[in-house]
Amino acid sequence: MAKPFDSISVAVVGSINLDLVARVKRFPEPGETISDACVTRYPGGKGGNQALAARRLGAKVWLVACTGEDSAADEAVASLRAAGVHLQHCRRLAGVGTGLALILVTYEGENQIVVAPGANAAFTPDLLDLPAADAVIAQLEVPMETILKAASLASGFFCLNAAPVRPVAEAVLERTDLLVVNEIEARSLEANLPGYRGLLAVTLGARGAVLRRDGTTLAEARPPSITAVDATGAGDAFTAALTVGLVSGLAEQEALELACRAGALCATRPGAQSSPTAAELMSGIEPEDALKP
Repeated sequence: MAKPFDSISVAVVGSINLDLVARVKRFPEPGETISDACVTRYPGGKGGNQALAARRLGAKVWLVACTGEDSAADEAVASLRAAGVHLQHCRRLAGVGTGLALILVTYEGENQIVVAPGANAAFTPDLLDLPAADAVIAQLEVPMETILKAASLASGFFCLNAAPVRPVAEAVLERTDLLVVNEIEARSLEANLPGYRGLLAVTLGARGAVLRRDGTTLAEARPPSITAVDATGAGDAFTAALTVGLVSGLAEQEALELACRAGALCATRPGAQSSPTAAELMSGIEPEDALKP
């Protein structure tokens, strides 16, 4: 029998950014200027997004990350603090800025992202202070050496969201219980995957996701039909929900369906930190009604 989500503890090791989001009718061509954008500032970073997503599901969550000592740091953690994410393991570093993401989002919800990592790139292993937790979630927006140390220290379930994609140390993969990638990331890591023995979740956008182990498909799921507004944090909501679901004891099919719904509902409103609550996921209410800003 699955445990309630509020009995699960999660430590997220990763990035914090301030997102500058410009909504545009279409992406510009190379050399072209588009002058009718509307710009909004949102908290972001894959670490922050996944920490908030897990917290909204009810889990007890610590974020382990770095910011600068600038005003952007306060904006970047505002939603996390308000939601009750524990921030005592976040460090403010002198001499570097808080990470910034420059994001273009079309009216159809597609996005293009450029990240200036700032303090995220300065998050070296000696700055890692990892609390004990049922699960650790990490991504690749901080140095690989820090992820390797987090994997070696994790005492429970370890999830790696291999994004943005780059080569992953074999020692990290050997410790990974759940690897989450999209189709592009899966192709890029193909050479790494033959020896991987954990769960592999591949997200397929509007076509859903599959969960495999050793090449065998264990579960397949499709998201609900939605009108996408901003897909920026959808993968992070998916990763957090799948981790919390599996660690709580949900069956693989049920956990994957939960994750697909979380990712889809996140995409129905703007900002990377727009993941749904557990009540919204379980309510059966249509996305546009359940997630009005």
